Amino acid sequence: MTPVVIAFYAFAVSTIAGGLFTVISRNPVHSVLWLILAFLSSAGLFVLLGAEFVAMLLIIVYVGAVAVLFLFVVMMLDVDFAELKAEMSKYLPLGLLIGVIVLMQLSLAFGVWDYSEGYQTRLAAPEGDAMNTEALGLLLYDKYILLFQLAGLILLVAMIGAIVLTLRHREDVKRQNIVSQILRDPAKQMKLKDVKPGQGL
Repeated sequence: MTPVVIAFYAFAVSTIAGGLFTVISRNPVHSVLWLILAFLSSAGLFVLLGAEFVAMLLIIVYVGAVAVLFLFVVMMLDVDFAELKAEMSKYLPLGLLIGVIVLMQLSLAFGVWDYSEGYQTRLAAPEGDAMNTEALGLLLYDKYILLFQLAGLILLVAMIGAIVLTLRHREDVKRQNIVSQILRDPAKQMKLKDVKPGQGL
């Protein structure tokens, strides 16, 4: 076997193992670490496919931001995971039923899956002689610009919805009201006291 084939099998096995141990690991910190391994192995597979830009994007965005954020949240929050597992055990039969249905749907989908006609030509020359990153940019910002903008709009709406749903106004917290400060009348806000000597305030 060639070194490329050996690297492919190594990355494939580590990706599957990382994803499996992410789900079945008892310690949530270990789950996040296994998830990072799965991301790194997937990036290695992308490099073998010639998609270096997607591989670096996967490392920078998912490993460098998302997985580290998961790790910080899991380590800093005081979550009672024993109680969560006890609650989860009540919904285990329903979860297993949904998992079996999803596996059946995937088996039906991949059973009839096949390559489309002319796929070798498209893989051999994506957008002429353009490089990988350039071809990806031409696809995103030229051919699929509307879908790309719609995806960004959906993410923006989701972000605004998350902010609105989690925003809580507490009554016991003093907040600054800029409009009332600007519109106040100085004549009503200040009082002059004629203090006599020796009387005090």
